[in-house]
Amino acid sequence: MKPHDRIHHLQKKLGEQDLAGALIFYSRDVFYYTGTAQPSYLVILPDDYRLFIRSGYDFARNDVFVDKEKVEEERRLDNIFNKISDDLGKGARRIGTELDVLTVEQFDQFKKAFRNCDFVNISPVILEQRKTKDPSEIEKVRKACEAIHRGHEAVLAALKEGITELELAAAVENAHRLAGHEGIFFIRQPDFFMSRGPISSGENLFKTSGVVYTITGVGLSPSVPAGPSRRRLSKGDLVMVDIPVIVEGYHADQTRTYCLGKANESAMSMYVDLRTIADHLIGNMKAGMRCSDIYRMAVEKASALGREGQFQSFGGGKRSRLIGHGIGLELNEPPIPSEYDQSPVEDGYVIALDMHMLDESAGVVKLEDMILIRKEGNEILTRSDRGLFEV
Repeated sequence: MKPHDRIHHLQKKLGEQDLAGALIFYSRDVFYYTGTAQPSYLVILPDDYRLFIRSGYDFARNDVFVDKEKVEEERRLDNIFNKISDDLGKGARRIGTELDVLTVEQFDQFKKAFRNCDFVNISPVILEQRKTKDPSEIEKVRKACEAIHRGHEAVLAALKEGITELELAAAVENAHRLAGHEGIFFIRQPDFFMSRGPISSGENLFKTSGVVYTITGVGLSPSVPAGPSRRRLSKGDLVMVDIPVIVEGYHADQTRTYCLGKANESAMSMYVDLRTIADHLIGNMKAGMRCSDIYRMAVEKASALGREGQFQSFGGGKRSRLIGHGIGLELNEPPIPSEYDQSPVEDGYVIALDMHMLDESAGVVKLEDMILIRKEGNEILTRSDRGLFEV
């Protein structure tokens, strides 16, 4: 699907959902459909659309790939309603909007301005459309993967005895920024926080915060309990770096495991088996396969390798029931390869396979790569070598 066709696709969905129109305001969705992230309201009708710019009009006019005649400056919802009311039809009208990211206060404003309208959640429809990445999106994802690779190179250059997790993270983040990382990431849930990304080492690898469902690091304080700490690295420490990037609106997410010096045989053996599981999934995931089937495939492979106790373990009997996530305009987006997601993966989806193993005596190892699902054969988009690095 070409960028110019995205609105037309959603217009078809409006009819299927029996909607008079859609009022889209969330920046990632507006950007997806129009090419601008300036504060806006995008009104989509069954046979028309209008982009109302709340602020940054000159920027938006320059950014958009939609018809500039459809773009105008307007911030008042009541004025927008008056301009499109006749097109919405008479009587009670159902309008789709992103209720999952709409505050109660905003909802009250929508209801007051859009008289005799009922608002329903259109986010599932939008997210379903966004799952399939077109060639222009894949190209931006590739750029993001190049930027995240620069961070990996920075780890290899900076990792040394006595460096703190924070200093190592700063070196990675600096390399990312110089490679085009826009310095933020998006996750579609309120009050989410994670510093710039998980990084952990040594005994901190066994301390998993509740704010992110993965190996998290402990952070600098209880205010943001995830990410790098001021712990200094020592010989023999395992180090996990999982700091994402966003380039031209699209994310890349990659995890690599390092060891300061020689890794112990148990940790190396565990990592070899973890990569074997990842390679098995990459080689056997197919369009049409359910996310839950992919998860089950991973668990079965771990069991065959005798790693069912360590695979996706957080210790103390706790275990992750997911092995990755979709990725694109948001860092975590559908689909979610997990025990619970019954939806299929399809050609053109990008999946971040995110898996780890934890053993109280051997340590913690983690590997994450971005996989483009293709009928002719899946492609690993992340380009850093996938070994356990002894530095």
